[in-house]
Amino acid sequence: MFRGRFNCHCEPLLGPIDLKDLLHGDWIEKVVAGGESGDNARVCDYDWVIGIRNACIQNNVSFTFKQTARLFMKEGRKYKIFRKPQSSQARETSGKV
Repeated sequence: MFRGRFNCHCEPLLGPIDLKDLLHGDWIEKVVAGGESGDNARVCDYDWVIGIRNACIQNNVSFTFKQTARLFMKEGRKYKIFRKPQSSQARETSGKV
């Protein structure tokens, strides 16, 4: 039997993930999501991030959006974000939800 609480990392986030069933109970303390970095990175869609965030809110689980991605899709627009500002862009974007 598991005792304690664990972190769940969803990175690189390459598609939508439904965590609703996994977040029931008290064994996951925090979920961290982030896109893929690097020149050949695949796209990360902000809707996927919001889906995870909303599931965390509904289940009272802490959520952190760690970094966007080299290719980041939001509201139908694709952005190319260089490595250095990916983390700060994630923090800025998270505050505007």
